[in-house]
Amino acid sequence: MSNALLSQRLNQATHAVHERLDAAVKAHDPFSSRENFAPFVAAQYLFQSQLQALYQDAELNQLFDDLAQRCRAQQARADLADLETDVPQTLPATEPPASQAAALGWLFVSEGSKLGAAFLLKRVAALGLDQHFGARHLGEPAGGRAEGWKRFTRSLDALPLSEAQQAEAEAGALAAFERFAELLQHSYARASAHA
Repeated sequence: MSNALLSQRLNQATHAVHERLDAAVKAHDPFSSRENFAPFVAAQYLFQSQLQALYQDAELNQLFDDLAQRCRAQQARADLADLETDVPQTLPATEPPASQAAALGWLFVSEGSKLGAAFLLKRVAALGLDQHFGARHLGEPAGGRAEGWKRFTRSLDALPLSEAQQAEAEAGALAAFERFAELLQHSYARASAHA
């Protein structure tokens, strides 16, 4: 495993937790109605808001040239307005990543989700939503999804990380998936309470 590229290692390490999250999303059926999609967007907003500090981090921006432009918190916030849904109170953040290596794992999860967003964007079309209204946070990044992901993983895989740092990145990626699952649960519970 230590010979694998970091992006491959993170993919393998997060496979099971990613599948569990996909199942949790499906269980909430976010594409059945706009009302059911709104808590999904709220979870995305909370997650991206928590990541804003990483996307703005000066040291991380030296590793990834376009990092500051990649955050989607503002798009998710605009989507909530389109869906006539209140912006949720930011939940107390989980502990911020303990190291730059752990932060790389969080960014890997956030950036990787843009690939799956292409499929989700097709699903929300049935709700009359698209990357200009209600589903901006799922929109295609400038330069294209595949190209943006390749640029990100090329930079990630080129970093000279020790085995210990790679393990920290792995722990960060797992923590990011768990955090999104927690925010998803919170957002749907909140929506049920206000229904």
